[in-house]
Amino acid sequence: MKFHSQPIEEHDEVPLADHGQLEQIVSNWTRPRVGSPDSSNPGHRCYLLSIQRPHDPGDAGSQLAELRGLVEAQGDSVCGEEAYLLTSPDPRTLLRSGVADRIGGAARACGAEMLVIDAEISPSQARNLEHATGLPIFDREAVILNVFERHATTRRARVQVEIAHLEYLRPRIRGIGLNMDQQAGGVVGSRGPGETASELFARRLDGRLADLRRTLGQLARSQATERHKRGNCARIALIGYTNAGKTSLMNALTSAGLSARDRPFETLDTTSRCLTRHGGDILLSDTVGFIRRLPERLLASFESTLAELCEASLLVWVLDSSDPELETHIAITEQLLARLGASEIPRLVVFNKLDLCVSPPQRNQLSELVSGHPFVSLSARDAAAVSELRERMLEFARSDHKEREVFVPYGHGAIVQQIYRSCRVRCTRATPHGTQFVIAGPKRTVDQIARSTRKRQR
Repeated sequence: MKFHSQPIEEHDEVPLADHGQLEQIVSNWTRPRVGSPDSSNPGHRCYLLSIQRPHDPGDAGSQLAELRGLVEAQGDSVCGEEAYLLTSPDPRTLLRSGVADRIGGAARACGAEMLVIDAEISPSQARNLEHATGLPIFDREAVILNVFERHATTRRARVQVEIAHLEYLRPRIRGIGLNMDQQAGGVVGSRGPGETASELFARRLDGRLADLRRTLGQLARSQATERHKRGNCARIALIGYTNAGKTSLMNALTSAGLSARDRPFETLDTTSRCLTRHGGDILLSDTVGFIRRLPERLLASFESTLAELCEASLLVWVLDSSDPELETHIAITEQLLARLGASEIPRLVVFNKLDLCVSPPQRNQLSELVSGHPFVSLSARDAAAVSELRERMLEFARSDHKEREVFVPYGHGAIVQQIYRSCRVRCTRATPHGTQFVIAGPKRTVDQIARSTRKRQR
């Protein structure tokens, strides 16, 4: 990225980058973010460059379509695009100088204001490419971070995204405020340059990162406490590629009323709802979607959010059966699950969006795609099919459930609350000294309630 400076009177404000990238994230330091960015802002005109490597999964068209969706999700428009097969990357500019000049000319001819490259590039490569093309450079990671920042609504998601964003910007602030460096410093006779504006900005940024990491640690501990309180509940997590329809299926299964707009990373924070109407013995969680080459910074920042996935007893893997890149998405999700240590958790595969398929895949084709995992194919809009899926999920979650009769003396409302919160009540019968319950639930929970009631009867 290219950084420009303007003389100012104080060092309280550091001159920042053009095109609003640094200004937007630093504004979070002084005021809370409310809602999403102004929708009336038309954004920037972008020229897209998809970098194809010889062994990359998928084709150039699908990669350009995915990059186009990300750019539009961050509020910008696309004025031109092309794919380039990169066989031998240039360590200085990633692209050869002649190629960079040609692409810069094509982008300017389209009226582009920035060049978006579907690759992760170093700060020095970005600076060299800016000089070669005459346009600001945004790489894949910057675009994904901007989309995450735009869609973050909860406090935890905003903190996680801001940490990843600041870590991305930290090595890219070299050279800002060159005309603002202190002109003198030190003892008489030695007139050193003093603290440069970029060093001042880096110090402030490091302080902000330290504060955010402390806050995220507190939020992670609070979340861990909440998960511990739900330890007696069976947990099911919805996973899959971004925009596969996880949130739509979550709404259909639980009437959660979550936003399910057709855009990448609409859901960032994990949301949990009871899968059963009576009793919270089974919780269903909607998790952040996956994508190819998901930046490591986001995986690290969202570690506490993804912990919900790793502690689930069943993963409901949602796939978009109408997507031509279905096999590629399966391979990418498998790789990410292996990185997260969740490969051994049982899975139920859901081939979603069956209503959008021009020619629905055959059952034997689907079986080959998921390597023997149980699967169903449906549309989240089909109420009957969703109801069958719910029953199948409940059957799995309750495979270790047991039924037992317990007696709760009057005056022990906490035990009664626990029964209704974590078990199914088959029947009740009032007696002169208490209430007789017939309950069904996880074996560990039922045994714990039985031990508590025996203690109260002594």
